[in-house]
Amino acid sequence: MLPGAIRSMAAQTVLPLRWVIVSDGSTDGTDDVVRAACEVHGWIRHVRLPQHRERDFAAKVQAFNAGLESLRGLEYDVLGNLDADITFGEGYFQFLLERFQEDQSLGVTGTPFVENGSQYNYRFTSAEHVSGACQLFRRECFEDIGGYVPIKGGGIDWTAVTTARMKGWRTRTFTEQVCHHHRKLGTGSANPLGAWFRHGRKDYFLGGHPIWQLFRAMYQMRRRPVIIGGLLLLAGYAWAGVTRTARVVSPELMEFHRKEQLKRLTGLLARFRRWVPGARRGD
Repeated sequence: MLPGAIRSMAAQTVLPLRWVIVSDGSTDGTDDVVRAACEVHGWIRHVRLPQHRERDFAAKVQAFNAGLESLRGLEYDVLGNLDADITFGEGYFQFLLERFQEDQSLGVTGTPFVENGSQYNYRFTSAEHVSGACQLFRRECFEDIGGYVPIKGGGIDWTAVTTARMKGWRTRTFTEQVCHHHRKLGTGSANPLGAWFRHGRKDYFLGGHPIWQLFRAMYQMRRRPVIIGGLLLLAGYAWAGVTRTARVVSPELMEFHRKEQLKRLTGLLARFRRWVPGARRGD
């Protein structure tokens, strides 16, 4: 899928000063693709990491940091992190860079991603979260949050964006643009139902509030897989609590996260109350 990302980047109306493509011990010909791209585009660099390293979410941070190290001495104001299997329109990065220029408090931005023809419904998903498929950071913000935290169980992108808000930065997904996520068939090696259990477990070790988790599970029960997805989401959270799974975020970040969740929940319940016939003040 990398050739598509390279074609999309090369077609941008605003090209990057430097684009570092990190080969994470790949043996599928990725290195040959990147070397060929480097010969055509002088702003592309290739960094290859050793093979046989641990395959977990923390490896993403190790790869990113290896690419970041290669930027030493380069002057830039915005840096980004994007998956190798996405494509985007020619004005994609110009649009996002203009958002940084318009708002000096904006620390992290991105767009929705479309996968298999569908994307999140932002009537129900907070536009303050920025998907890890493509995240752009104001350099000052990225340094303020201490960069990406290598969490083996996942939640790396979420932690970065939430920490940015805790530090006083504005974070935003702009729905006027999208990127397209092209996943290879069979990349999800685990049972899809098991993924809901793992999501619940991750919600716990990232510090999610139990009341929020209960409502999230109830909402998920209405979607596919009906009932069972929500039950597994709740079971994963409960299991993590029973087994005393270590929380990977700081007490400060957990408190901030829970306050955000309860504020959102209060807002959602208020909206629901307005929607229900007869559920008005004084009724």
